Amino acid sequence: VQLQASGGGSVPAGGSLRVVCVVSGGTLSRLTTAWFRQAPGKEREFVGNIRRSAYGSSKAYAESVKGRFAISRDNAKNTVTLQMDSLKFEDTAVYYCAVAGRHLAGPMQRASDYDYWGQGTLVTVSS
Repeated sequence: VQLQASGGGSVPAGGSLRVVCVVSGGTLSRLTTAWFRQAPGKEREFVGNIRRSAYGSSKAYAESVKGRFAISRDNAKNTVTLQMDSLKFEDTAVYYCAVAGRHLAGPMQRASDYDYWGQGTLVTVSS
């Protein structure tokens, strides 16, 4: 499985950005996909995920982004999109998409739950 993320950039606070992850080498509907981010000097943190179709395609978000960020999946295009609205300065980070190679019964919000990672795309929010 290979992942390619794109769509990062610079935006003023309050603006919007969309980052897209193209997944190849796997059937996206059978995979749980997540977005993580890592700010300078901080650990990588969970942003949100979308579970595989057999698990209801349920979505979960970190409290810090709930209500502002939204994840969607296009199985035909093999893409997972993270729509980010009402961006804040503290959202500045490198954003990574990740895919789990196996199903886990838990919330799957740890980086160690994911086996495949994209290269990351930088999102910069100016205050």
